[in-house]
Amino acid sequence: MRHGHFDPEPERAINWRIVSHLLPYLRESRQRVALALLCLLLSKGAVLLIPFLLKHLVDSLDSNTPQALAPDLLLGLVLAYGAARFGNVLFAELRDTVFGRVSERAMHRIGLQVFRHVHSLDLDFHLNRQTGGLARDIERGITGISFLLRFFVFNIIPTLFEIAMVAGILLFNYGPGFAVITLVAVGAYGLFSLRATQWRTRFVREMNRADSASHTRALDSLLNFETVKYFTNEEFEARRYDVELRKWDMARRRNRLSLFGLNGGQALIIALAQTTMIGMAAWQVRHGQITLGDFILINQFMLQLFIPLGFLGFVFREIKGSLAQIEKMFELLAVQPAVVDAPAAPALRLQRGEIVFNKVSFAYTARRDILREVDFRVEPGHKVAVVGASGSGKSTLIKLLFRFYDPASGSIAIDGQDIRQVSQASLRRAIGIVPQDTVLFNDSIFENVRYGDPGADDDQVWEAIRMAHLDGFVAALPDGADTLVG
Repeated sequence: MRHGHFDPEPERAINWRIVSHLLPYLRESRQRVALALLCLLLSKGAVLLIPFLLKHLVDSLDSNTPQALAPDLLLGLVLAYGAARFGNVLFAELRDTVFGRVSERAMHRIGLQVFRHVHSLDLDFHLNRQTGGLARDIERGITGISFLLRFFVFNIIPTLFEIAMVAGILLFNYGPGFAVITLVAVGAYGLFSLRATQWRTRFVREMNRADSASHTRALDSLLNFETVKYFTNEEFEARRYDVELRKWDMARRRNRLSLFGLNGGQALIIALAQTTMIGMAAWQVRHGQITLGDFILINQFMLQLFIPLGFLGFVFREIKGSLAQIEKMFELLAVQPAVVDAPAAPALRLQRGEIVFNKVSFAYTARRDILREVDFRVEPGHKVAVVGASGSGKSTLIKLLFRFYDPASGSIAIDGQDIRQVSQASLRRAIGIVPQDTVLFNDSIFENVRYGDPGADDDQVWEAIRMAHLDGFVAALPDGADTLVG
């Protein structure tokens, strides 16, 4: 086996263009997205109505103001307040329910697309990638897609809309003072969050790299469990895994400390803005410039605005983290296989089964040739044994025949057809192989046998089991052919 060389991931700026890759999945569900947006507007409308209802309730109950209401109107305000509270929650839940199907469908389709694409890549790509880390990157990327779709559409944009509405209401009803404080606080909060989150991105990436490395180490060790036992290397493997876990612990610690700094700065900005606005409102009530109901309205708007703003900081951080996580997954889709079908490649026409290697040369790297102008012919119906030392290229011949690689020079033909000119799928379907290593999927014996031809019926699978002289062995198992292996 050749070992790949893995360089540390370079520091890169977040690529916001990733969001554009998700837009087609939103357009596919236009009606659901539109309904979810309608629920969002109704929910935000209910939120903006609550402070006005509280203002009129308080003013009607304040003995110092001449705004006392009739009992029926007072009861109506109370019921309207309850309806607005309930409507806010109801429409928010409806929004999440309706949009949930959109994000689930996007996760499904993108996950399947990446899975198919990874299987379409050439063998060299997989031999030079850590399988555990690759699986982890895909898993985190798919999870990040759901978060990105949901929170970008229904948290960041609505919160910005609410900020604009609240600032406008405060400006129109109470002059520029409260509106200016609101906008300055939001601007300072946003600028600080942006700069601090960009600074934190490297810690998130470092933690993700350490997580992938520890996962890969554990997976590699467990997949080679038998070899570990042969050499009594359990403690050696535990020490190696411990080293990776320590790196992960250190990366998480640095990430947590950077998060503490970010949260502390955001909390300070919000606290200063809230204190200033409460002080101004209290002073104006004291001097009769606004009513107690106005004080409640301003305070309620402040709470409704700054509490989501604090959550917006979390959402922004998580979106940045999600973008960092799905970046690699989308990069996989940009990787092109080195071995591709020729344009309009026909299927292999199998006739006699003659195989010809004509002056085939091949090297995995430029430093060492594996095959040099190899010539041989396998006549139909004949058996040919290739004998040689380890590393002499015996397995390479099979990989070239299956077209996992293309030769550097020369050609390989089956029944006179250059295998580079026929489709890879038809070529591989025409060749049977008994792998050098035991390969079992985590499934029943029956389904593992069927794997060679997924379309085979049960009778054909049983016939294959009998031909391989496995029927006696299978019959002796407690669960027979349904025994799980792999």
